Order: sequence, then C-alpha cells, then structure tokens
Amino acid sequence: DAWNGRRGARSASFISAGAAMAGPRAQLSTLATAVQLDSFTKVKEMMDTMIAELKKQQADEVKFKDYCQKELKTTEKEILDKNGLKKDLESKLSQLEALTDRLGDEIDEAKKQISETEVAIKKASETREEENKEFQSVVADQRASQTILKKALNKLKDFYEKGIGKAVLAQRSDQTPPVQFNDYENNAGSNSVVGLMEQIIEDSKALEKEALVGETKAQSEYESFVKDSNSLIKSLQDSVSTKSKAVAAAKGDSAEAQADLGSAAEELESLAQIEADLHGECDWLLKSFDIRQKARLQEIESVQQAKSILSGA
Repeated sequence: DAWNGRRGARSASFISAGAAMAGPRAQLSTLATAVQLDSFTKVKEMMDTMIAELKKQQADEVKFKDYCQKELKTTEKEILDKNGLKKDLESKLSQLEALTDRLGDEIDEAKKQISETEVAIKKASETREEENKEFQSVVADQRASQTILKKALNKLKDFYEKGIGKAVLAQRSDQTPPVQFNDYENNAGSNSVVGLMEQIIEDSKALEKEALVGETKAQSEYESFVKDSNSLIKSLQDSVSTKSKAVAAAKGDSAEAQADLGSAAEELESLAQIEADLHGECDWLLKSFDIRQKARLQEIESVQQAKSILSGA
C-alpha cells in the first residue's frame, strides 16, 4: 500500500508536470486528482479519450488548412480570370466604340458625297439644257442665214451666170436709144459679190458643223458624267448600307459586351467578398498552423508518457 501510494503520488506529479508542459488544461488537473482517488484503469481510459480528441483536432486542422489553401487558390484564380475577362471586355468596348465612330464618320462623308454628286448632276443637266438651247439657236440661225443667202446667190447667178440680164438687153438692141450709152457688160464686181456670198454660206455651214460636233461631244461627255456619277452614287449608297449594318452589329456587340462587363464586375465584387471571408476564416490558422500542430503533438506525447508511467513502463 505504501508503494502504491508513492507510485500514485509520482504519477500525479508527472501528470502535473505534463500539464505544465502542454499548457494549462482543466482535464489534466482533474486527472492528477483522479490518480490519487480512483483506479489507474479509469485514468488511462480518460487519457485515451484525450489523445483521441487531440489527434482528431490535429486531423481536423490539417483538413481545414487544406480546405483554406484550396479555396483561396481557387478564388484567387477566379479573380485573376475575371479581371482578365474584364480587361478584354473593356478593350473590346473601346474597339467597338472606335469602330462605330469611324464608320459613322465614313457614312456621313459618303452621304455628303452623294448629296454633292446629285447637285453636280442637276447643275450639269441645267448646263446641258442651256447649251442645247444655244446649239439649237445657232443651228437655226445658220440654216436660216444659209437659206436667205442661197436665195440671194441664186438670183445673182441667174442674172450673171445664166445671162438673163444679157438676154433682156439683147431684145432691145434693135431699138436706137435716144441717148447713146456704152455697150452693156456684166458688172466687174459681180464675181466678187458672188464669191463672198458663197464664202459666207460655206462659213455658215462650217459653223453649223462645228456647232453640231460641239453639241455631240458635249452630249456624250454629259451622258458619261451622269453615268459615272450615278455609278458613284450607287456605290456610295451600297457602302452606306453595308456600313450602317456594321454599325448596328457593333452596337449590338457593344451592348452585349457592356452587359458581360457588368456581370463580370458583380462577380468580382462577390469573389472579393468570398476572398475576404476566407482570409478572415483562415489567416489565423495558416499563420499559426505549424506552431499549433507542434504544441498539440507535444501535448499528445506528454499524455502518452503519463499513461506509460501509469502502465508501469
């Protein structure tokens, strides 16, 4: 009995020392008292329960650490990906805005060219109409002049070239005039007059021909101008139509990208909150994990040593 008493006292003393090593624990103090008051079997069972609980805490902390590291890594990757998506969407919106502005300017310029070309066609038509009236007037004047000149010329030719004048005078040659005159002869200037009239007629014809050539050329150039201008207008209208569709598509893409950007911003806010919560939940453990694991391991070893003493080791 004396030996058992000394052994119990020594166990209680070791348990108290182990409790001091592992940190204050109410259960160890209880055990120290229980060694003196109860059987070793019950004490060792309590020690086993303590060790099992400590090991469970160790394992739970390892699992929680793994959870924290995994969740933080996953969240950080999601934040990185979302920030990348946000940057891409912002770049896309900037490009779409620039595209829309450029296409808008090009459409405005094309419409301006269409308007200017239509005005140019109208002016060209008015000018052509005036030129044609002038041409018609010139031709009419020249032809009228030619008709009058030809009639006058024919009269002169009938008189001088066909000898109508001489024939008339010849019919009266048998009569003796009361006054003696020189013999009748063709006027010396008649040839000059006829020649001049013929030249005027030829000049008039040449002027008419020149006017006709000019009219034909002007009409041809006008028709080519109108044809080219209409082709340009058609091309510009097609360009306006195509670019207007491109603008509509760009605006649609921009609206979609803007919606995606809003969603990305909301998700980033949510992820930032999740990350903050994880840090609040995990940082204390991650920073003190090694120290806590080491301290708990020492506590387990202390309890195991105490149990070994109680078992007679």
